[in-house]
Amino acid sequence: MSAADRDARTEELKQKLAELESRFQTEAYKRGFDPAQVENMALPAALARLFEECAEIKSELAELADREGDLK
Repeated sequence: MSAADRDARTEELKQKLAELESRFQTEAYKRGFDPAQVENMALPAALARLFEECAEIKSELAELADREGDLK
């Protein structure tokens, strides 16, 4: 993957993550959950999916950052 492709993918993932985290917080508050404490509680399926999507994107971002560090 070229540096330009990696940078574009990183920006795309950051934007998607911001949107998902905002949606997650909104949905969590609607259901009476504190988003800061969700790792310690069982979530309804819809919130669990959003949480998992965020975790997957964070993981991919970390991989991209590691690859960038390896190239330097």
